[in-house]
Amino acid sequence: MTKKLPGINIQYPWSQHILSGKKTIETRTYPIPRKFIGQELAIIETPGKEGNFKARIAGIIVFGDSFEYRTKQQFYADSDKHLVTADSAYAWKSGRKFGWPVLRVERRERKLPPGFKKGIIYAKDVEV
Repeated sequence: MTKKLPGINIQYPWSQHILSGKKTIETRTYPIPRKFIGQELAIIETPGKEGNFKARIAGIIVFGDSFEYRTKQQFYADSDKHLVTADSAYAWKSGRKFGWPVLRVERRERKLPPGFKKGIIYAKDVEV
């Protein structure tokens, strides 16, 4: 059975760490939009710098309410959950960092249809 969901872009290999259960907090520079808290979202896996594939659907994810990391120490205390290290491109920098707790994740691999507009961060009507 397929259904249509909003989608969120998550780069490889982070997407695979989430799907495997190793990464339990997604980090972003903004809080999760309220309308997406507790809602199923399609994971649109994008290749980033390490992947050798075209964007694709990798699964379904549900996030809890986000929280702000207020200090560098607080951020790195959760490294075992978000997997971001000090030498990563996503390391702590000045500005804001938010944690998005992963409540549920399900692997569902599917190609994106030809001409699909994945958006910069979010997409609408992703068939999973």
